[in-house]
Amino acid sequence: MGFLDLLAGHVLFFLPLFLFSAPAAVAAEQGALQSYIVQLHPRESTGGDATATLASTNHDDWHLSFLDKSAPSSSEVTPRPSSRLLYSYHTVFDGFAARLTAGEAAALRSLKGVASVREDRRVELHTTYSYRFLGLSVCPTGAWARAGYGRGVVIGVLDTGVWPESPSFDDRGMPPVPERWRGACEAGERFNATSCNRKLVGARFYSKGHRANYPTDPSEAAASVPEYASPRDAHGHGTHTASTAAGAAVAGASVFGAGAGEARGVAPGAHVAAYKVCWFNGCFSSDILAGMDDAVRDGVDVLSLSLGGFPIPLFEDSIAIGSFRATARGVSVVCAAGNNGPEPSSVANEAPWVLTVGAATLDRRFPAYVRLGNGRVLYGESMYPGKVDLKNGAKELELVYAAGGSREAMYCMKGSLSAADVAGKMVVCDRGITGRADKGEAVKEAGGAAMVLANSEINRQEDSVDVHVLPATLVGYKEAVELKNYIASTPRPVARIAFGGTRIGRARAPAVALFSARGPSLTNPSVLKPDVIAPGVNIIAAWPGSVGPSGLESDARRSNFTVLSGTSMACPHVSGIAALVRSAHPSWSPAMVRSAIMTTADVTDRQGKPITDGDGGRADAFAMGAGHVNPALAVDPGLVYDIEPADYVTHLCTMGYTQREVFKITHSAVNCSELLEGKEGFTLNYPSIAVAFKANGSDSSSTVVLRRTVTNVGAPNSTYTARVAAPAGVKVRVEPTMLAFGQFGEKKSFQVWVDASAAGKKDIADGYLVWKQQSGGQGRRRTVRSPIAVTWPVE
Repeated sequence: MGFLDLLAGHVLFFLPLFLFSAPAAVAAEQGALQSYIVQLHPRESTGGDATATLASTNHDDWHLSFLDKSAPSSSEVTPRPSSRLLYSYHTVFDGFAARLTAGEAAALRSLKGVASVREDRRVELHTTYSYRFLGLSVCPTGAWARAGYGRGVVIGVLDTGVWPESPSFDDRGMPPVPERWRGACEAGERFNATSCNRKLVGARFYSKGHRANYPTDPSEAAASVPEYASPRDAHGHGTHTASTAAGAAVAGASVFGAGAGEARGVAPGAHVAAYKVCWFNGCFSSDILAGMDDAVRDGVDVLSLSLGGFPIPLFEDSIAIGSFRATARGVSVVCAAGNNGPEPSSVANEAPWVLTVGAATLDRRFPAYVRLGNGRVLYGESMYPGKVDLKNGAKELELVYAAGGSREAMYCMKGSLSAADVAGKMVVCDRGITGRADKGEAVKEAGGAAMVLANSEINRQEDSVDVHVLPATLVGYKEAVELKNYIASTPRPVARIAFGGTRIGRARAPAVALFSARGPSLTNPSVLKPDVIAPGVNIIAAWPGSVGPSGLESDARRSNFTVLSGTSMACPHVSGIAALVRSAHPSWSPAMVRSAIMTTADVTDRQGKPITDGDGGRADAFAMGAGHVNPALAVDPGLVYDIEPADYVTHLCTMGYTQREVFKITHSAVNCSELLEGKEGFTLNYPSIAVAFKANGSDSSSTVVLRRTVTNVGAPNSTYTARVAAPAGVKVRVEPTMLAFGQFGEKKSFQVWVDASAAGKKDIADGYLVWKQQSGGQGRRRTVRSPIAVTWPVE
């Protein structure tokens, strides 16, 4: 699908996720200054006891000393580096961010005690019904009741900020702020220290990295990109994601009547802390690290990051680096998988210590039919607030496509349409290049009366809707072909749009969203990513009062809610589920929380059939991970796979990372050769099973033995038996095939043999291992499922 309109096309933040370095032109205009992130090794830098040294001097002074050493001379054009310190990190990262010249960065790299110096990178931001679709209800025996609605848990959301006046952040009925909470409500432009409450317990903002690369003050930005120099959300993405995770109950929520119902976050009893790290030109790694650093120190329990980029080595990935220390401190980190699907190996945020989330559809539709002049009716979808009139629809209009004959006109780019060609007509616009809502604005400005958005072949039948500024609908590729054939077949083609309101339960769901990034992991194929999928298509959630529901500057309409699509929307659903599990089991580690969510995920849809992929075929493990989240089961998983932080370090050594690279990620000085002694055959105790065989390998390299250990968190005196569905062409054997637990908390280990010697020439294959409870406890028999993913990567 087109990279430039994968999401709603509202503003820059809703584009698919790219990874950029700071623009060279901007750096050149500033005397070659640009922002860098510097990682330090305390023990090397002090030459002695790092703890004692740090106790006698604060972090800022210590970091400034490195900056002064990097450039002993300065000038009026290039002030001393010590005056250009942006952030000092000391919770999830040891180091600082600063504006430097290339020469100063090189000088820092040569200093003793400096582990790495890397350029700041820019990344992009990757519900009235979804909670019900997930099976959450006020039933006294349901997941909400059993988890206390997430009470006592704080979810930290790193995004574009928050709109505190939204009814989704009303604190009526909320418990007091946890005594352990150390966060702040930072005042700024149109945001007071009193803007927080018992629901929104903290709000901070970080713009130094952004301003180092885009020096215009956010509050002085061009009118086309209004911004607030405060935690206040000027774009909507952060408000939307925060309310999805933990929004309060709001009765009568809708988008101009569409999708009407009671809005609730997945964990409506949880607290929210907003960390604004993204601005009108994206999100910079230095700001993200600063937000993570504060969030962990503030005391969040869950970190939700609906942002990222393309897959890169973990030792270059600031989110992976920051999240490792967060995880080691007991914080569950949940990240979006990215929107670069359906390409294989497009999944981002691949670190094995984070929970990576892909996007899936709901069974809710917003039909908007196109009735052609020849009597044919084409199915489309839209959230334009039109009247429901399936029989007659709106006024019949003349259809026009590629008005003026230019390629720009085919895509309805601004300025490409003339009033003489489109005034009073229904304009057909191809998907791509510009945002979907932007196309409607271009048609309206040229005098067009309505629009049909036509999917291209790469978009297939993907159906992300928008709150358009004129009557409009989106049709799939098959319908687009028929529509264009009709236009070419008659001298005066005509059509009308009939809006069908909101329909629930008629569509097969969940299905993997076409845009959702796919595995296998490019940098670490021995860990399956994404981990799970969650609702991420046409999600209705809170919206700022300063932005129209289409996200367009020209849209003067206002709504407390709007609709967005993307893995950005799927991520906070799982952040909310993680909060429910943490609330129900506060002593659990992040790995146990992730295991509970993964091993209880569904692999069938609401009709009991296998979950489908974006093209209609069966979704494999590389598209959906362990499956679609099921919070009702996640709070009571029976067995869990736990992982100690030290195990991740060992895992990185098995991947062939050097000692220096491992330190960049984990801040642990280890000798991998020594660490791996006596650990032959080590495999990470991950809830999913992924094996990467060498293409055209020998028979001896085609058999792998993996060890796993599960902990009983269910009833004592429980017995589980194994059932395996091996990947095609692969043999899988499990020993033992029965696990008997006498006590709560007891651990049992088993081994899995994966033999691909007879598999032949393949790229990927998948299957599963299920541990089925046979005895113990009362009520349902728990099923603990692990996908088995096999790849043959070409080296």
